[in-house]
Amino acid sequence: MTTPFRLGIAGLGTVGIGTVKMVQTHADMLAAKAGRPVEITAVSARNRGIQRAADVSDYAWEDDAVALGARDDVDCVVEVIGGSDGPAKALVEKAIGHGKHVVTANKALIAHHGQALSEAAEAAGTVLRVEAGVAGGIPIVKALGEGLAGNRISRVFGVLNGTCNYILNEMETRAADYGPVLEDAQRLGYAEADPTFDVGGIDAAHKLAVLASIAFGTRIDFEGVVCEGIERVTLDDIRTARDMGFSIRLLGLAKLHAEGLEQRVRPCMVREDTVIGALPGVTNAVVVEGDFVGQVSLTGPGAGEGATASAIMGDVLDIVRGVRTPLFGRPASMLAEMSRLAHGDEHSPYYLRFTLADRPGAMAELASALGDAGISIHRMRQYGQGGDAVPVVIVTHDARRDGIDRALASIAQLDACKADPVAIRIEEV
Repeated sequence: MTTPFRLGIAGLGTVGIGTVKMVQTHADMLAAKAGRPVEITAVSARNRGIQRAADVSDYAWEDDAVALGARDDVDCVVEVIGGSDGPAKALVEKAIGHGKHVVTANKALIAHHGQALSEAAEAAGTVLRVEAGVAGGIPIVKALGEGLAGNRISRVFGVLNGTCNYILNEMETRAADYGPVLEDAQRLGYAEADPTFDVGGIDAAHKLAVLASIAFGTRIDFEGVVCEGIERVTLDDIRTARDMGFSIRLLGLAKLHAEGLEQRVRPCMVREDTVIGALPGVTNAVVVEGDFVGQVSLTGPGAGEGATASAIMGDVLDIVRGVRTPLFGRPASMLAEMSRLAHGDEHSPYYLRFTLADRPGAMAELASALGDAGISIHRMRQYGQGGDAVPVVIVTHDARRDGIDRALASIAQLDACKADPVAIRIEEV
């Protein structure tokens, strides 16, 4: 077939321009792999007049991105505007309504509206894909939905935000506090001016909700993701973790229990000699555990022009080749409603850090409060001596989260407790 497959690209920021560059640079190779030419016919962005890193003057221009969804010369809309609502959502809905395929890098859109959009796409006979929205250049959506489709998945977890991984790595290697490292990340372009979505865990939570739905065949439930960012991780915690053979990572984890679906994004301690524990810089990693395949690990760049464009074009080529895998790996109508695992039902070993008055009886009060909450101590260490207060670190045996929360609330009320207690889950990866 020699009829070109025509793309309309909405958004000409880093990712959009990266996609333009890939189509322009690899036109012959893409045509050979797709069996027909792949070309761009129309684009849209907020500002037409600015200088860009790729020439878009040969393409039709739409001031209103939503209009791309109705153009007769567009077969597939590539949406890289971003945002869970607004023009991005309106564009995707219009494109599907006009029988066009959609490739998006917008994990927030899918996390909030993926069920409805997937149902609409399937009803219209079009394809909706989001590989570029989850872990950048790592083909994890395709791996879960296709390559590992014969497995019953027991757990999926990983480092899903490169900004947080960079910050935690730099704090460890440079022995630097969170604030200065965050400023460096912003200066280098790894973190936004308002970094809340990244450091607060929200970006990772969007991605985890998508992965969980594909892995377990459940309706997407972003609101059910327990989310905690890295803002409270201190240099003392990182030093202590390293002293015990651990690294601290912002870990997204989803697991299906008989009682419900567990989804959480939290700082966790993991062994430093594992794929996750040794993960450098802004790299992402996703680990999948299946009943037949065992454990599969994928690592790679989680964001950036090239990595995201690579994922977008992978989805585009699948569509051109006639691959019609549903967004979540099975028809949207077959996705199961799943209850949420109660927050307190989570269990694992924990790292606990306290600042106690340096006086007789303080440790006994601490141990008593932990015992009353059913928390068993695996090991304990006091750092430093003398002065008015000293840090005390405890590693527990396997403990329920509700017990940990009760113990911390009780200990925080003790006269001997001189600062808010800290709890970090220890995860076996």
